[in-house]
Amino acid sequence: MTDKGEKRRGWFVLVYKLPAKPTRLRASVWRKLKAAGAVYLQNGVAALPADAAGERAMRGAAQEVRQPGGTAHLLRGEAVGDEAVLVGAFGEARDAEYAEVLSKCRDFHAELEKERAAGKFTFAELEENEEDLAKLEAWLRKVELRDRFGAPSAPEARAAVLACREDLEAFAASVYEVADHGSAGRAPSGP
Repeated sequence: MTDKGEKRRGWFVLVYKLPAKPTRLRASVWRKLKAAGAVYLQNGVAALPADAAGERAMRGAAQEVRQPGGTAHLLRGEAVGDEAVLVGAFGEARDAEYAEVLSKCRDFHAELEKERAAGKFTFAELEENEEDLAKLEAWLRKVELRDRFGAPSAPEARAAVLACREDLEAFAASVYEVADHGSAGRAPSGP
């Protein structure tokens, strides 16, 4: 318990060092830790909350560091002092990822608008945009899985992806209307 009566969280901290060459080893470890949502406290020092997912990710990264002859020390314990700063770092990291999702949502809407303006109401365009939306939804799910503390941008990102889904459904209705009326390439009539 903290002096404010809050329960302390457990943390995994991985301290590692890899040979300078080949650089792909560093990149591989970094990607693995980033995918798990780890926050770097400094070069070669990453932290994750002490839960089952965090333990799997940190043990896996430590093993990957050791295989080519690197050193890895995996520590588990409580933060001493202002844990809010550490939790805040996780929130900032997730907010940066949610900002990327929001940017891709804006791109998605712009692409649909471009298709509408060009009168490209085809099943091929619809399929391509459905694939893009599926990737966007999968990306959001991955970020949400890493978001252990509820980053402030999470609700906005969820709403933006939902708005993309709604925009795609409206585009699909236009594609179906054009197909039903046999006027491929012509803008649909109506509201």
